[in-house]
Amino acid sequence: MSFAFIKNKLKRLSWRGRRPEPKLSLGSRGEGAAARYLKRRHYRVMARNYACPVGEIDLVCQDGDTLVFVEVRTRADDEHQNPEEFAGPGKWRRVERAARYYLMEHDAAGRPCRFDLVSVVWPPRGTPRLEHFEDAFQARQP
Repeated sequence: MSFAFIKNKLKRLSWRGRRPEPKLSLGSRGEGAAARYLKRRHYRVMARNYACPVGEIDLVCQDGDTLVFVEVRTRADDEHQNPEEFAGPGKWRRVERAARYYLMEHDAAGRPCRFDLVSVVWPPRGTPRLEHFEDAFQARQP
């Protein structure tokens, strides 16, 4: 085998890993748009994609003294369901468990908290439409 043959074969391989799936990049763009939206409304973004052993939270923000755990739902314009319909009770329970873990990990157990939803509809061509639902979910008392 010649060096040119090997070099040609290596060019065809992707050393950077697989390309992200379109839905994954859409979700990531939606989270970025939601973070920018909340910053413009004077929220302080504390964490993006907070992950712990019991779940994940898209955005952890601070609104005054209140910690806000934000679920971001992003969809393309051509899908017929509303993005806010995709955050069902099971999803909110996982977010709640992750929020409790976040509070324990950051020694913030007594702080006021709430759970918000940001719905992002991002058409293939055009600007995203965002809708912010404050207090979209009420956590159970421990």
